[in-house]
Amino acid sequence: MHGSSLRANHNFAPRRRITTKLNKEYRDARGNIVMTKRVGIEILLATLIVSAAAQARADDWPRWMGPNGDGVWAETGIIDRFDDAGAKILWRHKVGGGYGGPSVSSGRVFVMDRTGDAKGGTVENNIGQAGKLVGAERVQCIDANTGRLVWEHSYECEYTIAYPTGPRCTPTVDGDHVYTLGAMGDLICFRAATGNVVWKKQLARQYKAKPPLWGYSSHPLVDGKQLLVPAGGKGSGVVAFDKLTGAEIWKSVTTRDIAYAPLVLHEPKNDPRQLLFWHAEGVTSLDPKNGAEYWNVKFPEQVNPSQTSIATPRIVGDKLLISEFYKGSMLLQIQSSPPGVKEIWRSYENDKRHKSSLNSMMTTPVVKDGLVYGISYVGRGIGTLRCFELDSGKMKWNKDDWMEKKPVVFATSFIVENHGRYFMFNDNGEMMIAKLSADGFEEISRAKVLEPTSVARGRSVVWSHPAFANKRAYLRNDKEIICVDLAKP
Repeated sequence: MHGSSLRANHNFAPRRRITTKLNKEYRDARGNIVMTKRVGIEILLATLIVSAAAQARADDWPRWMGPNGDGVWAETGIIDRFDDAGAKILWRHKVGGGYGGPSVSSGRVFVMDRTGDAKGGTVENNIGQAGKLVGAERVQCIDANTGRLVWEHSYECEYTIAYPTGPRCTPTVDGDHVYTLGAMGDLICFRAATGNVVWKKQLARQYKAKPPLWGYSSHPLVDGKQLLVPAGGKGSGVVAFDKLTGAEIWKSVTTRDIAYAPLVLHEPKNDPRQLLFWHAEGVTSLDPKNGAEYWNVKFPEQVNPSQTSIATPRIVGDKLLISEFYKGSMLLQIQSSPPGVKEIWRSYENDKRHKSSLNSMMTTPVVKDGLVYGISYVGRGIGTLRCFELDSGKMKWNKDDWMEKKPVVFATSFIVENHGRYFMFNDNGEMMIAKLSADGFEEISRAKVLEPTSVARGRSVVWSHPAFANKRAYLRNDKEIICVDLAKP
């Protein structure tokens, strides 16, 4: 990344509240100045109409994995490759530690982080250690165009979890509200424009639950009038709240560990909808209206089940794919009338380093045209990119050197589709543009955009999912969040 334009944008934007002075200037819904009061009202109205039309064409990224939760970025007019100068950084803004990615809606970026402890210390040297750690969690709302702070909200939050860098969840934006879930179970509903707290819950305390070893990680899910979250505790593995008031609507499921995977909805056109909850003991299907259980599949079958249900379950038609580190993958066929399930295959092997299975850790697999692309771990944890047939689980190809020439321990990437090619943000802080097909992996271009700031498995990493909106990428590490211009000139 070179050039005067990049150097000019290197300084952090001032952290102050943004106020719109309507008596001097007019702004569209994304905060852009469109006209001053000296211009006639007819021109102003015409400009606002054009601005609104442009806004309608721009995509938001209001939740984990995008507007539809499928990891697909639908905007057009995106660059084919990075130029020789690298990525164009539009702005930078200071943040604290955290694994949770940002969300983007209506010209605002929402992101969670963790500030230092009460004595002014940091959490950087506590990676991987479980124990009491005082400090605070924070929610920041940032102007998507300028990188300036709109509002922030902090609350004291003592951590007793491993990898205590910061919050894990991406904020969920729904209309005028934004919902955040902290690593220790602090669930808060805010007014998106002002940061005013509408309601809040402390899940671990209210439901007498112990937070998962690595903290609450399942992003809040809006379903109609409900907000759905895994809470933990007896009979409250999943809880549905009224999204506007916070009143409990229903709770369901007892499991010894809610684990980390996000809740997903199966929504066929004519069949009953199903809420799918992948916890440490298996997959449970619930009626999202009342929490009644439809079916349950134990995974794995062993007495001591895995606890690494992290990657988002992928729904393709009537099929459900899950993949985890220790026990491999499983493909289920979701049935209806009445709701039920049929197992198609599972790839469990006693040796987690099996050379032909998909065993995801943090990377959610991509499913496209009957093929599955994901990152498996072999040997001492080498992160290898693999392709499988969805219906059979049979491996088609394997590539160890997809990220570096020398295979990397626990190499990770977040993979987002954009019109036939893929934007892959790897844990070295590089944005890669690539093609994935039955024939293999083809790298088109890459650029360094962020420095890895966390330490794991003997190397520095950045473990947070980008947001793609407004023909830009919004990415964070434990020191800053940046905005990268990906629009074609």
